[in-house]
Amino acid sequence: MNPTKKVAFYTLGCKLNFSETSTIARDFVNEGFERVDFKESADIYVINTCSVTENADKRFKSIVKQAQKVNPEAFVAAIGCYAQLKPEELADVDGVDLVLGATEKFKITDYLNDLTKNDFGEVHSCEIEEADFYVGSYSIGDRTRAFLKVQDGCDYKCTYCTIPLARGISRSDTMANVIKNAEEISVKGIKEIVLTGVNIGDYGKGEFGNKKHEHTFLDLVTELDKVEGIERLRISSIEPNLLKNETIDVVSKSRAFVPHFHIPLQSGSNEVLKKMKRRYMKELYEDRVSKIKEVMPHACVGVDVIVGFPGETDDLFLETYNFLNTLDISYLHVFTYSERDNTEAAEMDGVVFKNVRAKRSKMLRGLSAKKRRAFYEEQLNTERTVLFESENKEGYIHGFTENYVKIKTPWNPDLVNTLHHVKLTTIDDDGLVRFNFIENFKD
Repeated sequence: MNPTKKVAFYTLGCKLNFSETSTIARDFVNEGFERVDFKESADIYVINTCSVTENADKRFKSIVKQAQKVNPEAFVAAIGCYAQLKPEELADVDGVDLVLGATEKFKITDYLNDLTKNDFGEVHSCEIEEADFYVGSYSIGDRTRAFLKVQDGCDYKCTYCTIPLARGISRSDTMANVIKNAEEISVKGIKEIVLTGVNIGDYGKGEFGNKKHEHTFLDLVTELDKVEGIERLRISSIEPNLLKNETIDVVSKSRAFVPHFHIPLQSGSNEVLKKMKRRYMKELYEDRVSKIKEVMPHACVGVDVIVGFPGETDDLFLETYNFLNTLDISYLHVFTYSERDNTEAAEMDGVVFKNVRAKRSKMLRGLSAKKRRAFYEEQLNTERTVLFESENKEGYIHGFTENYVKIKTPWNPDLVNTLHHVKLTTIDDDGLVRFNFIENFKD
């Protein structure tokens, strides 16, 4: 009798990648494989790649080396966005046996009849136009929350972005399948679902293999709110032009959707937004934030911003800085612009020196820390609900309130994956918030 083959996974990049890795891992388990940790010896190592940041590209080689160190005879497969964009480059990395592009990654077990090490990486990569079908997925990374994929691909043509090249056209899961996946998650006792996709506000497009919308993102939010057993639903990231007033209103009155929005801005200068080919101006962004704060004053609003885009002068950067400084937001995710092959921005004039990009990034990270601190201070002496996480971090258990305030208290395993009603009291030296229990809320 053959011993059970072992498979290990490593995921780079976004929540969407994590949800897809989880689904692919479940396929392996269904085929009789045993899933082990990436640090353990496995027969197959699957690396789900990302193309968004330079570091993800560089890290790929070191992850392959890491796998080979544990088992030099293991079969190594690369899948995901970078595998679609640069398949030959990944195939050339020493130790890589198989590279699968956007459509093939969900059929990986079909390619594994022969696990003999290859002299050269074998590539199965489609023309991205063929990535026009939808594969639903969700991840259960820990006991407290799951990432539920509702949409894939993007029809936008932002000049810095390779995601449309890596993931294809915008397409969505059917409403029925999203609800089915949410119900499957709820049965597992998980308290929070985070909705993910490449451009989730575009939900409904391509649901039937074309551009016809049977449902919208608003419909999705409304229906998911009815799924029993899910205590919390969180929208991971949504384009400002696709976040409608109606959706904000539904979230404000919702049973399960939490008052937390993450909205990419990318620049606070209209001149730069135009060069990026974003689909809004900063005035619309300001309007979205105002609307959220009007109906949910305690809501947390996170912002993505890119520094060092070609043509971003000191004055244009300061325009972004000042815009963000006056905006009622809670934190920033700051990305330093990096040139990507086959994008319009890579050919643009006005390249910003790397040291200037780094300095601007540092300034915005400082602003983010200030904004987060101010937001946390506003929340002191308010009553919130906390969902506790599963990790013991140096003797403390952490958790998040519904509006994304990170809290801590001495470790108690009985709190893991439970919701409790608390009153926020003080901010600790490490920036996390302390609290008093008001009552046992829900197990």
